[in-house]
Amino acid sequence: QVQLVESGGGLVQPGGSLRLSCTASRAFDVMRWHRQTPGNARELVAAYNYAGNINYGDSVKGRFTISRNNAKNTTYLQMNSLRPEDTAVYYCSAGDWLNSYWGQGTQVTVSS
Repeated sequence: QVQLVESGGGLVQPGGSLRLSCTASRAFDVMRWHRQTPGNARELVAAYNYAGNINYGDSVKGRFTISRNNAKNTTYLQMNSLRPEDTAVYYCSAGDWLNSYWGQGTQVTVSS
């Protein structure tokens, strides 16, 4: 069975930083971060494939950094200069040639 477990969410003040982690039960080609607010579709925040190719959503470029530790089957999302509009449930996903899998999400709230 495949499991993805996110951690690191919480409450942070505007301008602050937070680091999210997602650990998978096995290796995957691509690992991604997404976010979703009530009433909106999930949006892609960042993606990192095994070859080292990285994509970021426009709203987070220059502020967020995705990384991965393949030995630990873990991806990280370093979030800096956080804004209230970054408030969302953040989800990790992982995919290979045939399937994608999703974590249960972790809440990030940016508020003073």
